[in-house]
Amino acid sequence: MLPVLRTVGLRAFSMASETYSSGTHSAAFVTCPNDTVAKELARGIVEKKLAACVNIVPKITSVYEWQGKIQEDSEVLLMIKTRTSKVTELAEYVRSNHPYEVAEVISLPIDQGNPPYLKWIGEVVPE
Repeated sequence: MLPVLRTVGLRAFSMASETYSSGTHSAAFVTCPNDTVAKELARGIVEKKLAACVNIVPKITSVYEWQGKIQEDSEVLLMIKTRTSKVTELAEYVRSNHPYEVAEVISLPIDQGNPPYLKWIGEVVPE
């Protein structure tokens, strides 16, 4: 029992000692027409160090207005974790490599999260 308590205590201390400033990192969202485009964009984003991680969420349905008509399409969602300071560069990369006339690139600041994970984002994505 003592080793388990020691491990839990060390983990709690490690998490408490990590500091994160709210908004340093962001989660960005990009929709893609299919898995092929999603995987190509995701790989390029990570290879160029524009994000630490890109999750590919298949089979979403998007309902939106485009050119005066209501549209409904099956799409793939990219959930991108990056530094807030990289969002502009990330958006430029997506616009340059995305097949849509108007690519969706939106981001939200990360207020809080698992400190070791947030630290890892900062280590992987340079300022």
